[in-house]
Amino acid sequence: MPTQYRLLPDERGFYGSYGGAFVPEILYNNVHQLQLVYKDLIGQTSFKEEYHHLLNQYVGRPTPLYEAKRLSQHFDARIFLKREDLCHTGAHKINNTIGQVLIAEKLGKKRIIAETGAGQHGVATATVCALKGLSCHIYMGAHDMERQAANVQRMRMLGAEVIPATSGSQTLKDATNEAIRDWINHAQDTHYIIGSAIGPHPYPDMVTQLQAVIGQEIRKQLKEATGRSIPDILLACVGGGSNAAGTIFEFLDEEAVGIVLAEAAGKGLQSGLSAATSKLGRRGVIHGCMTLLMQDEFGQITEPYSLSAGLDYPGIGPLHAHLIEEGRANVVCVTDDEALEAVFQLCKLEGIIPALESAHALAALSKINIRNQTVVITLSGRGDKDLQIYAAHLNEK
Repeated sequence: MPTQYRLLPDERGFYGSYGGAFVPEILYNNVHQLQLVYKDLIGQTSFKEEYHHLLNQYVGRPTPLYEAKRLSQHFDARIFLKREDLCHTGAHKINNTIGQVLIAEKLGKKRIIAETGAGQHGVATATVCALKGLSCHIYMGAHDMERQAANVQRMRMLGAEVIPATSGSQTLKDATNEAIRDWINHAQDTHYIIGSAIGPHPYPDMVTQLQAVIGQEIRKQLKEATGRSIPDILLACVGGGSNAAGTIFEFLDEEAVGIVLAEAAGKGLQSGLSAATSKLGRRGVIHGCMTLLMQDEFGQITEPYSLSAGLDYPGIGPLHAHLIEEGRANVVCVTDDEALEAVFQLCKLEGIIPALESAHALAALSKINIRNQTVVITLSGRGDKDLQIYAAHLNEK
């Protein structure tokens, strides 16, 4: 009997051999409390009513499923773009932060911490904390603060304290390390909003459940647009993997739906400057869960690299690691240059400037056979935050 993926994870938080909760003893009560109550909380009528009211009236959902006709003509396929870039704050991240802040309120937590790479999760967290009057502290790699300076200013305008992570490569991995240290020191009054489908159980599943609205809308909108409720191919970029999890969860048990995940190859798989975890990683524990992890022969984490701050991470969500191992999802590796080419292609063909993360999914179109197929790509964010990178690329030409 085939695996029923939507029933995962198991009671211990494992997707096959990936997942679980590996946390310091001081955080055990926080994590265990979440494990006990999160499914009950998000299933309550009062929670669902407030959550969906905010998604509709504050975030602007449902986001459009836009048929990109010129892009479709170019690839001889029927391509739809799920426009998460049109959400309030400019990315899908706010779907999760709204849900987790509501959970934090139910648990009596008044202090919120988060990590951020490209800054979109930080902005979304700061936004909802401002809405709810909660104390907000965002950890961000010092290097990422430089390349995503506009998002840093947004977070500060919204009242958040943005704290630089100055260890290691000063990127997302290091910001997450610092956020976990903060959580250890403030375990009683603090809720940690993890932005990706990673971390100790129940975070991968909780984030997936809160982002699943993306796939639910795709099913309904595709039926209205084409008469079919399922596409031939779903395509999303993946680092930690929250936008991908939200895109694919609704369709995991639909065997006719192909799932393609686009990873950041950086300067190339063999360059030593890459974040393609599924190709370069092996099983290990990072930030509270067992997953695929880039590491050396001694088990030390290998520094990842991607021009995209949101994909510059040495691991991948345990759900995605399991789907890849099982063959349910296929991975396409996309270099910095290929992603940049895809940015300008979408600009010229459709008048849409995508985030650099989303551009990795767009670049995968030229690496797989999509002729005469119906393809849905999730545009996880808009490109405003990456204009400095795009301008530098234009100047180099």
